[in-house]
Amino acid sequence: MSGELTFVTAPLLPWPLIAALAAAAAIGVGVGWWARARGALWRTLAAVGLVFALVNPVTVIEERRPLTDVALVVVDESPSQGLGERRRRTEAGLQAVETRLAQYKDLEVRTIRAGAPRAGGGGGEGTRLFEAVERALADVPKSRVAGVILLTDGQVHDAPQPGPDGALGEAERERLPGPVHALLTGERSEGDRRLIVERSPTYGIVGKPFAVTLRIDDGPPPGGRDPARQLARVDVRRDGGEPQSFRIPVGESHNIEFTLEHGGTTIFEIAVEAGPRELTLDNNRAVVAVNGVRDRLRVLLVTGEPHPGERTWRNLLKSDPSVDLVHFTILRPPEAQDFTPVNELSLIAFPVRELFEIKLAEFDLVIFDRYRRRDVLAQTYLDNIVRYVRGGGALLVSVGPNFGSSGNLFGSPIGQIMPGVPTGTSFEQGFKPKPTDLGRRHPVTADLPGADAADPPWGRWFRHIDTEPRRGQVLMSGANDRPLLLLDRVGDGRVAQIMSDQIWLWARGYEGGGPQAELLRRIAHWLMKEPELEENDLRATVRGNRIEIERRSLVADGKSIEVTAPSGAKRTVALAEGRGGRSGATIEAEETGLYHLTDGTRIAIAAVGALNPVEFANVRATETLLAPAARATGGQVLWLADGLPDIRRVRPGREAGGREPGGRGWIGLRANGDYVVTGLMQLPLMPGAALFLLTLGALILAWRREGR
Repeated sequence: MSGELTFVTAPLLPWPLIAALAAAAAIGVGVGWWARARGALWRTLAAVGLVFALVNPVTVIEERRPLTDVALVVVDESPSQGLGERRRRTEAGLQAVETRLAQYKDLEVRTIRAGAPRAGGGGGEGTRLFEAVERALADVPKSRVAGVILLTDGQVHDAPQPGPDGALGEAERERLPGPVHALLTGERSEGDRRLIVERSPTYGIVGKPFAVTLRIDDGPPPGGRDPARQLARVDVRRDGGEPQSFRIPVGESHNIEFTLEHGGTTIFEIAVEAGPRELTLDNNRAVVAVNGVRDRLRVLLVTGEPHPGERTWRNLLKSDPSVDLVHFTILRPPEAQDFTPVNELSLIAFPVRELFEIKLAEFDLVIFDRYRRRDVLAQTYLDNIVRYVRGGGALLVSVGPNFGSSGNLFGSPIGQIMPGVPTGTSFEQGFKPKPTDLGRRHPVTADLPGADAADPPWGRWFRHIDTEPRRGQVLMSGANDRPLLLLDRVGDGRVAQIMSDQIWLWARGYEGGGPQAELLRRIAHWLMKEPELEENDLRATVRGNRIEIERRSLVADGKSIEVTAPSGAKRTVALAEGRGGRSGATIEAEETGLYHLTDGTRIAIAAVGALNPVEFANVRATETLLAPAARATGGQVLWLADGLPDIRRVRPGREAGGREPGGRGWIGLRANGDYVVTGLMQLPLMPGAALFLLTLGALILAWRREGR
């Protein structure tokens, strides 16, 4: 507790009135002095006494209690602090700093640990030390802040950065407590190779190339000499598959082209081989997720003859704005001899060569609807379709009554790739299409509205062309439980057979209709290899810090999933069997990064948190990020490798750090001298009675002087 003496005034009248009375008194006294009247001196003393009494000067004595200053010590606990000697150096530096600060009795030391990844944050936010500083000093007025000492490697991602003029903005300077000092825990000459993804698209067009721009940064070479140009091997895995290797130059931006093979998300894991100097291999890897979309779906529909279902196909395909449909109907076969001119039958001639030779590969899906061989398509064009499918194309055949007779499409080269062989029998009777046991597990037919019922609430069809399956999968049955929908893989492509031409009855709503649009959509997407329609598939979906695992299989084999965490730790997860060929489980993700899941055959990847965490983008210790904040507050950025700096208390406005000539650096903490007033006492400068007697005496003496 201490006291402080000050002088103040407590006027008895308003200041303007006191000023007017003082002026009048001065005039009266001045006239007396000018006239050399007797007693002028005593009148002057009396006037001064009266004015002094009206001004009423008092002595104020404050009782003050000094407040301690607050020094904040921030310990960086981010993952990059675990490299090399940083953690040990940090703890040793913390102990030494706290020991030295303990000698100052007027200083409150607060130590906080910050920068560790937030729970569920994924590490994408990086090291946020200045946010922690604001929270820790939120209850401390700036007049009590002595300074901030950061024990860190310098990779602080919320540090304020200067503008184009090299200085911090006014708002950022106001937010900073001062002074801010940083004691760096790394080494000046650290080297580390890192892989930088400079540019990558968030989406790409399926089947079209796109580029990812990479750069390999080895940092400044030792000794500052120019490095020799060298190449490094980069391995790229697509969706966990086999790696593809490239050789790219170090220190230069380089484009690598990829082509998306399917819609949905494709994850590319990119890794560069270890460099000559490494702190960690975590930043030698990067992940790029590209969402595949189809620009336009090109469909070729060839209708062998006009029939009621032709309009259904056309309406379905034209209703989707993303579909480019090329539709041809063979109105008159070559054997028809009615002598009608061709130009009166069709607006354009059937461009056979252009469609089935030149541009066939441009189509995503080819559909034959009730097509019959009538020498419209030559044998060579049908061979082209077979090659198109084996090379990755998609073919859908919807058969009609002629499929079981001579001249059917099965007797052409296309018959080689069809999964069902016609028996020559047709069923002309009412029946309801039903999913088979396999169909209830296959994503094309599983979960169709009403499919789970023993008697689906769908309308009947009245024609079924019998076939004997020789390959592929039978997903739906029709009349007499014979195969109705067959799917098969042929080479790199896929084929589907619908053994009826009466799906249009569902579209017309006959007997309540059925899921015609959804069924055909799923068939088309399966043919085009959309991932969500894969019947044997493994998927992992990340929701917060949980990974939802879903496995689809046509056989309930009870397989478990092996999960490999980003750290390499492995665990086995049992799946619970569900509906529609699904089995699944949910696990907690305790680490951030890429999780690899496998059932022994298929692989799935789950990215928890940021794909490329900021924390490991660059792990070299640096003073660059913290230097602007230190300069703006008068602080210092020093290296603990040079030794612990001296710590001093300095007055506000004085230098808060520096380096002695030939010696170590030092850092200063402000001695603010803040206090709170606990008591207040006011004493008049002169007691009122004494002042009254002195004034009265001066007036009496002036009167007596005039009376002589």
